[in-house]
Amino acid sequence: MRRREFLALPAVLAAPLATDARVTEIQIAFEDYRYRAPYKFGGKEVDRVTLLNVHCRLETRAGKSAAGFASMPLGNVWSFPAPDISYGDTLAAMQSLAGKIARITLGYREYGHPLDFNLALEPEYLKAAADATRELRLPRPIPKLCTLVTASPFDAALHDAFGRLHGRNSFRVCGREFVRFDLAHYLNREFRGEFLDNYLLPSPTPRILMYHSVGASDPLTAADRSRPIGDGLPETLEDWIPYNGVRAIKIKLNGNDLAWDVDRVAAIDRAAAAAEARRGLSGWLYSLDFNERCPNVQYLLDFERGLKAKAPAAFGRVQYIEQPTARDLASDRQNTMFEAARLKPIVIDESLTGLDALLLAREMGYTGVALKACKGQSQTVLLAAAAQKYKMFRCVQDLTCPGAALVDSAGIAAHIPGVTALEANAREYVPAANRGWEKKFPGIFQVKDGYLYTTALDGPGLCTS
Repeated sequence: MRRREFLALPAVLAAPLATDARVTEIQIAFEDYRYRAPYKFGGKEVDRVTLLNVHCRLETRAGKSAAGFASMPLGNVWSFPAPDISYGDTLAAMQSLAGKIARITLGYREYGHPLDFNLALEPEYLKAAADATRELRLPRPIPKLCTLVTASPFDAALHDAFGRLHGRNSFRVCGREFVRFDLAHYLNREFRGEFLDNYLLPSPTPRILMYHSVGASDPLTAADRSRPIGDGLPETLEDWIPYNGVRAIKIKLNGNDLAWDVDRVAAIDRAAAAAEARRGLSGWLYSLDFNERCPNVQYLLDFERGLKAKAPAAFGRVQYIEQPTARDLASDRQNTMFEAARLKPIVIDESLTGLDALLLAREMGYTGVALKACKGQSQTVLLAAAAQKYKMFRCVQDLTCPGAALVDSAGIAAHIPGVTALEANAREYVPAANRGWEKKFPGIFQVKDGYLYTTALDGPGLCTS
């Protein structure tokens, strides 16, 4: 059979399952926190966060029910960048959209798996975003990425409830025993006859390396500290390294000042080398994040070569480079990453809003994907399967996720083969939002040796409720 004929075959379908459930309750609430220190990325500083908390309940046809919970920061600065719209207005747009998504989700009466709910409802969420744009008279539409972020705690809460409904971890109820359709139904015909249990680990990896974030304005040493915080937590990179046993550092770069970017990585490497030497550690990693600010791939090539020349040891420690240029890949198809990716893996983050974006990125030379809980549990596990099939580098990233959001992220990182590290920076910028979670999951929230210990994430659901 020719490949074209194979891809034209229908997805494997199945009869309804006794495990199928439907949504019976949805409740939302918001929490506001101030950062202990501002976090600069993408040319902007963020000093606050609003969490969207979602409670839900699912019920089977037999009347068995279970509750679920999830939480996610409404990262409006990152997901809805709009220089002509204020922070307050983009946040209000996400909060308005959250209300619409709650009503849409509660109104969905079909039985199925959370993967089915998400597939059916995402188009309705996008329509709701367009409605919110008109109603609020926004000068530009709410982006798809912003809609995914707003919808993500709803999707995660449903996964949490579904796992609890069946007394298993949510990652264990995503395979053929609980899902009616094969992956071709959710992705493309290349996945015909396959299910997520082919692509997810049944038990979590015992530990995941933690990436510590260094924002573009964060002090590296005591000499750089101009505004002491005085709350008892570390205030510089050289102090954070021994405090958490940091072994991996995510570096936020500007993308519009080549000399500054190269010098910043070199300076971080000097500070890290001194701090790690005092610990007797000789090996650690960097990831570099331009937050799509590089004007073109030539800037990235010049950066890679400049860093390799000025600080070869630092260049050697770079594990991957994240989203160097603008998120709208289709608008500049000639801006490919093939040459840059020969030096280091280049991963998409802001661009990754669906399988179509992943496939386009591959065509343009990207070699990896940044998976995030804030884009939805369903999309994340499905795109993790696609990334594995297409042999792409996989990492899991943060959205300054505290509490339940970090638990969700850690669960993703621990259940996807090939993921070795997870960014976790809420402990740096908004530790107040982690209160209460440290005792429940000390291995995740009390980092001592640079690792997150994830064996406790094998309980029912996503362990978020």
